Amino acid sequence: MAVSSFPTFVAFLAQITLQVGALDTFIAAVYEHAVILPNKTEIPLSQDDALILMNKNIDILENAISQAAKQDAQIIVTPEDALYGWKFTRETIFPYLEDIPDPRVNWIPCQDPRRFGHTPMQTRLSCLAKNNSIYVVANIGDKKPCNYRDSACPPNGYYQYNTNVVYDAEGKLVARYHKYHLYSEPQFDVPEKPELVTFNTTFGKFGIFTCFDILFHEPSVTLVKDLHVDSIVFPTAWMNVLPLLTAIEFHSAWAVGMGVNVLAANIHHVSLNMTGSGIYAPDSPKVYHYDMETELGKLLISKLDAHPRISPAYPAAVNWSVYAVTIKPFPVQKNTFGGFISRDAFNFTELFENTGNLTVCQKDLCCHFSYRMLGEKKDEVYVLGAFSGLHGRRRREYWQVCTVLKCKTTNLTTCGKPVETASTRFETFSLSGTFGTEYVFPEVLVTKIHLSPGKFEVLTDGRLVNKNGSSEPILTLALFGRWFTKDAVPNSCGTSNLAMTCLLIPIFLMFIAL
Repeated sequence: MAVSSFPTFVAFLAQITLQVGALDTFIAAVYEHAVILPNKTEIPLSQDDALILMNKNIDILENAISQAAKQDAQIIVTPEDALYGWKFTRETIFPYLEDIPDPRVNWIPCQDPRRFGHTPMQTRLSCLAKNNSIYVVANIGDKKPCNYRDSACPPNGYYQYNTNVVYDAEGKLVARYHKYHLYSEPQFDVPEKPELVTFNTTFGKFGIFTCFDILFHEPSVTLVKDLHVDSIVFPTAWMNVLPLLTAIEFHSAWAVGMGVNVLAANIHHVSLNMTGSGIYAPDSPKVYHYDMETELGKLLISKLDAHPRISPAYPAAVNWSVYAVTIKPFPVQKNTFGGFISRDAFNFTELFENTGNLTVCQKDLCCHFSYRMLGEKKDEVYVLGAFSGLHGRRRREYWQVCTVLKCKTTNLTTCGKPVETASTRFETFSLSGTFGTEYVFPEVLVTKIHLSPGKFEVLTDGRLVNKNGSSEPILTLALFGRWFTKDAVPNSCGTSNLAMTCLLIPIFLMFIAL
């Protein structure tokens, strides 16, 4: 039987169209959303009542999408949990879920809303994209019926997934991603395996994942290393954890370390330390937002290179350990002491003088720091720290971290505790480490939880240094390494059979384990 070549021909034409219309730059938007939460209940709402709440949230998103389109944005990213929040059981989340089809079905919900059943949220998101001629990235819940005879099938007969969707400027569903690394989400199931989801546009190739996924190899690293995406769209509901894991700090560092654009949209909920969104390029943050003072949402817009790897501003490749392993280590300080960042036991040494060269080691990691301060601040103490090991309470993920940070007080037992303000400036600094992993993310956080665009750089030999004069007052400098091959267990529970075991993580684990 002859095989039709028509689908191949259509795909070929689509690729040619993308190449002909390809753009060198594009305008991106992210929206940090102050989500309207449902009233706490153990009894599921009706589907109509759930829809009322979601429409209240999407009314706000509609305004942000319209504003972004009027400023010529071509894509907008909205946060994880933006339509309904996060405190649910499997039963109470169910009225909020819709059946989201595979994008290969070639569907524009705005034109054919009943094709896949009751899909009011998908229809409205599709219409927002179509009516504003903009790509819309959103996070909603997907339900998939399963066979009761299958031992993995949940009691209600549905798998339930934390899901990102993408609609193009014509309202067509072009991407669907099921979150793999769930974080205290008993309402959702773990997909059978990590999904590698990309979508092509005239302004670059995009990959997509959600929140906690960013700390693991699958899918995040594979999208960049193997599928060669230009940009990542990243809905998140990220709880900030000082000193190493605030949203703006880590997400901007990930963009630098992986060499891609990151469009990160966070929930805004200050009582849970949720804030921090940004548009990050491989060379520097373009625009970001951190606000613990108000309850307001925020729209961010910036221009980006569509293909950053071929941009003149694209940073050169970095060997993260070449400098640290070839120099003669500075004398290891005799006054090294132990301390904790959350539950991780670091080795610390104090920066005693205004100028110095220090080394501190733990296991196979030695961290080197050269510096010159601008005057001694008698009420501020800084330390150089090293950690190499399995992280947090669970002891599953392997971290290697070199960090310089301000202690909370002059008492050394407070080193590693959260600190939000500083007054000490560094005229020069150079931080490096003997990392065993190529996945290292350079972090700089300055006083009042701000980034410092244009004031630091990573040299090709693995040194994090300042440039363009003295730094702003430093809270944290860090080279944050993830050694995926030394993780104690696979990156996730892997199958739905194990989903409930995976989800027995306390709701505030991030505060104590990260």
